[in-house]
Amino acid sequence: MPKFKVLHTDCRWGDVDIERDILREVDAEVIVAPAYDPESLARLAVDCDAIMTCWAAVPESVVAAAPRCQIVARFGIGLDNIDVDYCTSRGIPVTNVPNYCTAEVAEHALALLLALARRVAYFHHETKSGRYDLSAAAPMQRLEGQTLGIVGLGNTGRRLAKKATALGLNVLATGRRKPETLPAGVRWAALDELLTRSDFVSLHVPLTAETRHLIGAGELALMKPTAYLINTARGGLLDHAALTAALSEHRLAGAALDVQDPEPPDMHCAPFNDPRVIVTPHAAFLSTQSLTTLRTQTARAVALRLSGRVPKNVVNPQALRSS
Repeated sequence: MPKFKVLHTDCRWGDVDIERDILREVDAEVIVAPAYDPESLARLAVDCDAIMTCWAAVPESVVAAAPRCQIVARFGIGLDNIDVDYCTSRGIPVTNVPNYCTAEVAEHALALLLALARRVAYFHHETKSGRYDLSAAAPMQRLEGQTLGIVGLGNTGRRLAKKATALGLNVLATGRRKPETLPAGVRWAALDELLTRSDFVSLHVPLTAETRHLIGAGELALMKPTAYLINTARGGLLDHAALTAALSEHRLAGAALDVQDPEPPDMHCAPFNDPRVIVTPHAAFLSTQSLTTLRTQTARAVALRLSGRVPKNVVNPQALRSS
């Protein structure tokens, strides 16, 4: 009989071999949830000592159902699916993996930018449908010399800025506070100015109560009708109804969405079925290397906690003081 049980709420990859191998070192078994609605998770969490979660919601009801829970570990960066405040009140540390996919997300955002600029997705769809016509799309502009606005200049935003300036793009950036140093070639701007001046706007901020619908009707109205919006952060940052209206009224040239709200979206509905919108299935974080890092670091955090040590990347350190 293993000493510990660890609930894996939603395995999004083919196996849990990495997690099992690491947690076996501290005599813990991994219980993979067959369903990840809160009610099912609460039933499974009753006798578990830790919870690992990817995208499944871990609200108060799930954590409250697990009186032995010592840690909630996120496979990822954002924490909007975990009730961190309740965990803190229980003295339960919450961990994430803040830097595992910054290169991948920056690369994905840049790939979407290039696809929008050169109409790659549109031309692909048209030619594969038998319409071989280079004049079918709206006129394209040279990418070099255009302006990219990056909303959120954290690790991912900085990587994207470096890649974009190498391509000859002018880069504006904004965020909660101006950093002491800016990457070479980047100019700081208020959000309104960034939206007004940018040809491409890429979102790279966490989803919080303050940032939900950060980009709504008012913000979209500031953007050029020739501009594009890119979101590889969180679907809730964007008001999709406002985006639909902006596209239908030709006040925006297009968008690229790797994240939606909810996920998966109804692809038969606007804005997701609009030919000017590229949709990818929350894939920006993914690579062989990033997935291995993600799984390893998350399982290591749980193993450290269960063995009485302090894990890395605790987002609520006050929970350690009260536990």
